[in-house]
Amino acid sequence: MWLRQMASETQITHAQRLWLYLLGGLVMIFLVAPSLIVIPLSFSGSQYLEFPPQTWSTRWYDNYFGSIEWREATYTSLLAATLTALFATPLGTAAAYGLHVSRFGWARYVQAVLLLPMIVPIILIAVGVFFLYAKLGLLNTITGLVLAHTILAIPFVLIIVTAGFRTYDMNQELVARSLGASRFVAFVTVTLPQIKFSAISGALLAFLTSFDEVVIALFISGGERATITRRMFNALRDQVDPTIAAISTCLISVSILAVIIFQICSRDVEGRDR
Repeated sequence: MWLRQMASETQITHAQRLWLYLLGGLVMIFLVAPSLIVIPLSFSGSQYLEFPPQTWSTRWYDNYFGSIEWREATYTSLLAATLTALFATPLGTAAAYGLHVSRFGWARYVQAVLLLPMIVPIILIAVGVFFLYAKLGLLNTITGLVLAHTILAIPFVLIIVTAGFRTYDMNQELVARSLGASRFVAFVTVTLPQIKFSAISGALLAFLTSFDEVVIALFISGGERATITRRMFNALRDQVDPTIAAISTCLISVSILAVIIFQICSRDVEGRDR
């Protein structure tokens, strides 16, 4: 029977861990349930948000895809998220590499500084970025949005790639360098292929960090360069209708699809490596 099978090498059965499985399931339900409620709301035929829906319709999806403002906001968010991933991934990977091979004691303090965007309340970062951009003329620009989101995304890339380096044997890179390869060539040809899953995971998180971010976007994006999260916030404040639920469902689908594609690609690459 499954419950009597060993769950680990310490002779703990699945039955003894049943309480842990139940607790984990309840936590998952608590976290996922709000997102699942949004999906039926998006198919409501009512003018307002109501659960459960009394009538069913796809009118709010038509309202989303047929609106120029919503399409422009979606394009802005996708562009900013893509550029953020392209900038944050190499920067975070380079920082993780430098800190990993560094022999100086102050490397841990540099790492702490790089992780500050995860610690400092994001509203404080948003206010500081707003006043700085006001002087530099970067408000309501893709450049300013990407720079701000890159600051938020680098810590995630740094943490994930650092974890990848801890399972990597640096002697392999040293062998390549001893045979005449430069540090950069050795990193690209030997080290990077073996930590690629960490780098890809970091890029995915950087993309989602930018795509889902709303606080900084409220301060520095607007007009034609408003992100979809900013427009959603304004729509919730000014006019509450199920269009927001339809957009939220699309965003949930994009996030799930990105994770699924990453998992499929990871398995395909692992299969080819074997």
